[in-house]
Amino acid sequence: MTEKLVIALAQMTQSVGDLTANADAMLEWRDRASGADLIVYPELQLIGYPPEDLVLKPALIERANVELDRLAQATADGGPAMLVGTVVAAQGVLFNVVALLDGGAVTAIRQKRELPNYGTFDEKRLFAPGPLPAPIDFRGVKIGVPICEDIWFPFVTAHLKAQGAEILISPNGSPYEVDKDDRRINGVAGTRVRETGLPLVYLNRVGGQDELVFDGASFVISGTLALRHQLPDWEEALVLTTWEKREGAWDCLPGAIHALDDRPADIYHAMMIGLRDYVNRNRFPGVVLGLSGGIDSALSAAVAVDALGPDRVWCVMMPSRFTSQDSLDDAFACADLLGVRYDSIPIEPAVSAFDTMLAPVFAARQPDLTEENIQSRIRGLTLMALSNKFGHMLLTTGNKSEMSVGYATIYGDMAGGYSVLKDAYKTTVFDLSRWRNENMPSLGMGPALMVMPDRVITKPPSAELREDQRDDDSLPPYEILDPILYGLVEEELSVEQLAARGFERDTVARIERLLYVAEYKRRQSPPGVKLGTRNFGRDRRYPITNAFRTV
Repeated sequence: MTEKLVIALAQMTQSVGDLTANADAMLEWRDRASGADLIVYPELQLIGYPPEDLVLKPALIERANVELDRLAQATADGGPAMLVGTVVAAQGVLFNVVALLDGGAVTAIRQKRELPNYGTFDEKRLFAPGPLPAPIDFRGVKIGVPICEDIWFPFVTAHLKAQGAEILISPNGSPYEVDKDDRRINGVAGTRVRETGLPLVYLNRVGGQDELVFDGASFVISGTLALRHQLPDWEEALVLTTWEKREGAWDCLPGAIHALDDRPADIYHAMMIGLRDYVNRNRFPGVVLGLSGGIDSALSAAVAVDALGPDRVWCVMMPSRFTSQDSLDDAFACADLLGVRYDSIPIEPAVSAFDTMLAPVFAARQPDLTEENIQSRIRGLTLMALSNKFGHMLLTTGNKSEMSVGYATIYGDMAGGYSVLKDAYKTTVFDLSRWRNENMPSLGMGPALMVMPDRVITKPPSAELREDQRDDDSLPPYEILDPILYGLVEEELSVEQLAARGFERDTVARIERLLYVAEYKRRQSPPGVKLGTRNFGRDRRYPITNAFRTV
């Protein structure tokens, strides 16, 4: 009877759809795990997660089978067995599974039972649920393998315990959200350990995949709730964990405990990783963005430099007759602090051309929001021209507060390929900017500390599309607006419920109306990093044509 096991945990990144590259990486990590009995990979590591409708392609399933066989054959060398996440088809349906590969063959397969169907997840439209899983017998040790969502349900782990499981290993594809570390360790995982008395391995991946970012932060908890290993967040890591059976129970020997990011460092890292992997995996040479002298573009530029390096970030100031000298100076100072390429392209010639072109049909009308939007669209057109000519992806700089209420110009400042601020409220933007001016992110490629002048943070926000314009001309102050939006979006509260919290009822009703009527704009906005529980996109899917109001 085995009394000792060495289990390697592969906290890896992935390439969705590139099965050969994923398999090659898994074999490379297996080579590095010399001395382990078993190496474990994250959920669906062979095909990437979330695969979305890629898994509906029969060719992908065929390729997955070929690569799984290749991985299985590699284990004939007597090295570590492999616990691999993949997709299999059976009886005309698809299953999200883990496969144990050992001795040159696939020796066991277990199917995911609980399929998440909320927020960013829609697995029920792709996969069939498996039966309650039985433990896998690995060299005389019964290992329960609840896959990701399975550990959120006590009856799954209770069933594994009843079937004789001695260790729980949970491969995950768990995307980042604020405050999720505590929910994983002290909430879900800790509760399952308390219920079963079994030690638990929680293995997560790292890296960005479109709007999702995976933060790693894998861990091992003993049957007595002691934290035995804490892997780092955001970075790949290979850890060999040593297990011993004492007095009839398995336990993991203590290992390294890495400190995890506090807020807002975690949010900043999520933005960096999301942008880095989106740009690199879509093979852009870099990014270009409009640098206005305001806080949103300054923070976006800082994140881009930290993610990609200053040589891959191109900032462009596009002044108009309404651009203040402070903005000109602040934009130049930001670019100088970040060490990026900086160009100034005045838009006044194009504004004059549009004024002349539209004069015959606008003659009977006074200037209004239309002329402001023309300026924004000229800037968007200019930046897209640079993107087309030189290949850099246009980085959009709007924040969640603006997008909530439609305080953005469709086909203007909304134009672009990706947004790091899409799920960040304006007050979060201020917090992140202050933090970054005083801290260096651990994975950052930018300057050690200051990335923008203090005045960028302290001056009143303005779109500068007319004389003496300020955001609070049109919107409540952000310290009032953002809590209202949080209540309406993240908490789905009514106007009356928010009024009961002390907010002015008419203001809340106005913000609710703006939120709903701006849905058509958000539907046409670029993807961006998911940070909270209800991002605009995968989490929150509202109809564009919608007459419902709570007042």
